[in-house]
Amino acid sequence: MSNGPAGHGARSTIRPYRETRGDARIRTFLHTADGIPLDSVYDPPSAVYDPPSAAHEARAGTSRPASRDVVFVIAHGFTGDVERPHVRRIAGVLRGHGAVVTFSFRGHGRSGGRSTVGDKEVLDLAAAVEWARGLGHARVVTVGFSMGGSVVLRHAALHPGSVDAVVSVSSPARWYYRGTAPMRRLHWLVTRPGGRLVGRYGLRTRIHHRDWDPVPLSPAEAASRIAPTPLLIVHGDRDAYFPLDHPRMLAGAAAGHGELWVEPGMGHAEHAAGDALVARIGDWAAAAAG
Repeated sequence: MSNGPAGHGARSTIRPYRETRGDARIRTFLHTADGIPLDSVYDPPSAVYDPPSAAHEARAGTSRPASRDVVFVIAHGFTGDVERPHVRRIAGVLRGHGAVVTFSFRGHGRSGGRSTVGDKEVLDLAAAVEWARGLGHARVVTVGFSMGGSVVLRHAALHPGSVDAVVSVSSPARWYYRGTAPMRRLHWLVTRPGGRLVGRYGLRTRIHHRDWDPVPLSPAEAASRIAPTPLLIVHGDRDAYFPLDHPRMLAGAAAGHGELWVEPGMGHAEHAAGDALVARIGDWAAAAAG
């Protein structure tokens, strides 16, 4: 869904033109290397700025103190954005382990541009990672869901050494998959004019009309290039979009370097990732990036 390749090492320009601060929370617009403004939020680690809360610890399912050094950069799924409740919930749990950066991909929410459904979104993630580093955090972990799960894989492959750990949840392993009913509906949404209208007005997602040219690096190919950066692949055994051959293909491509969690009873992406699972991901990532 792009008229050009993504992620060739160009650096983004961070030019905030709207910024609010309160209790060290920052909301601003970042600009990508190709000039797209991204609605972005930085939340400091909860244990550093918030009063201790037994309820929060129970919700997060961990007693590990939040780290001042680690920052999680969350890459949401297709049709998500920084204000969606499921994205805010994931961010809230991960704040128990470190700081969190969330952002809306191009074409989503209040960000500019149009979605290329995983291609040029690598530039969006690169801008968010650069911002996270600039905020003074020594360790950066990218956590992606569905489309965002494919983006974190490609970003780590195209920008080696830019992050300290990668977590890919509910990601496809290959492009153009139409083997399930939800994916056939998604392809209609992306490729048909009527579908793109539904995306714009019904889902707050503006989708580019051009096909990918060239076709970007596949998630499986990217997984083979991520070592030695720690990699965690998480997938539900009830995922209605991508069956289990996708995570197994990713793990196989990683050739023993990536760790695979197949979660019993889990469906697809953020909505299916419960707080306890997200807390386990936070524990894994904080340790792996350390």
